[in-house]
Amino acid sequence: MNATLIARVLAALLLIIVAFMFAPLVVAVASGESALYAAFLVPIGSVSLPAGLLLLLTRGRRESMSMKSGFFLVTASWLSAAAVGSLPFVISGEIPRFVDAFFETMSGFTTTGATILTDIEALPRSLLFWRSLTHWLGGMGIIVLTVAILPLLGVGGYQIMKAEAPGPSMDRLTPKITETAKILWLIYIGLTVLQTVLLMLGRMSLYDALTHTFGTLATGGFSPRAASVGHYQSAYVDVVITVFMLAAGVNFILYYRALIGHVGSLARNTELKAYLGIFAVTTIAIAVTLYGRAYDSIGESLRFAGFQSASILTTTGYATADFALWPDFAQGLLFALMFIGGSAGSTGGGIKVVRIVTIIRLGFNEMRYLLHSRGIFTLRMNGQPLRKSIVYSIAGFAFLYVFLLIATTIVVASGGHDLLTSVTTALATLGNIGPGFGRIGPVENYAFFQDYIKWFLSAIMLTGRLEIYTVLVLFTRGFWKS
Repeated sequence: MNATLIARVLAALLLIIVAFMFAPLVVAVASGESALYAAFLVPIGSVSLPAGLLLLLTRGRRESMSMKSGFFLVTASWLSAAAVGSLPFVISGEIPRFVDAFFETMSGFTTTGATILTDIEALPRSLLFWRSLTHWLGGMGIIVLTVAILPLLGVGGYQIMKAEAPGPSMDRLTPKITETAKILWLIYIGLTVLQTVLLMLGRMSLYDALTHTFGTLATGGFSPRAASVGHYQSAYVDVVITVFMLAAGVNFILYYRALIGHVGSLARNTELKAYLGIFAVTTIAIAVTLYGRAYDSIGESLRFAGFQSASILTTTGYATADFALWPDFAQGLLFALMFIGGSAGSTGGGIKVVRIVTIIRLGFNEMRYLLHSRGIFTLRMNGQPLRKSIVYSIAGFAFLYVFLLIATTIVVASGGHDLLTSVTTALATLGNIGPGFGRIGPVENYAFFQDYIKWFLSAIMLTGRLEIYTVLVLFTRGFWKS
């Protein structure tokens, strides 16, 4: 591994993180929270100087990064971002224990939305703004942002972006990977502006509109309100956020193709059709279940069913109702959605729809082989045959995902927690969802877990966000051999 190159990129990333701390500092000034100035200025000052010096000391010729260095750098970057990002909470004294602050920040950057806060609205506005902003940065990927500026550092960024980008494969939109990173971020920023404006039209303040937009497009779920989106009791707000949660769960590459006129590729995209189909079927089924039981009108039933289906499917984790009180069938459908996640190339977490579709088709293919042992059956996606290497990678991913779910369930249960809480905690953290069932329901939090469980869940959130392989490969003997 090229230690100098890794140090250079890591320094650049940390400078980006502390640069974004000026945003909550502005909120602190505007809100008259003078006691919070140091909470942001201290990390800005203490990180900027050594990171800046490191950049100067590691200047050199243009270099390309190996895949091995890329894997190490991505994991190290997210750990560093969470550590530095937790400093404002610790310095302010609002989350004095580092384990809690690190958990909250890792949950933010990984867009999980799991929180240890028991009284969210008691926190100063500037800290809540920073908490939501970590979602927005982590949503498109801190590394993708770094890749966009890598030419200034003399670093080739393809291996970094490939290691960080969610989904079973990462497509280039342009010949230059830095241009791809910039295009993805421009689309992300455009959607951010659009949703913020629409929420403000629904009589949200700029502050509330921004924080909820950060959580929506990052599919994160942090809200400055204890009742989450349900605080606003607005059908308009619910619809806007539902639409943008669904939009955030779509492969961002499809947006680019649509913008350049390749709209037909959307209609042919297998994953998109499956993704929207899952949402539609689940919403209708839950709405029918809720009608006459939880809500008196079919309109209300569709509104709440659609919002919660989108929230869980895309792994956002927002809530407009306590779905733990819904009929068992509705809860069962939401539980099933926790295994799926958004599309590959989206900001959503989970297994991803494309993997689910591939695994199902692989299963049917194997049954065809049993009936026709000499037959040739090809797995296809978007009308094109899938390479065996991708199918094997997806099968391996599915095994590791289930293995980590079981391992996490056992670790959580070791703390004396009931099975429902343990299982859904594993699903909610590995899938980057946030809320679950049992003691981590939509109106509950993670504060009651023991410290060792919080550290473990922080690692699981990171592993899930980085698509498992990126983190687990660091624990293989072969990774460190050469």
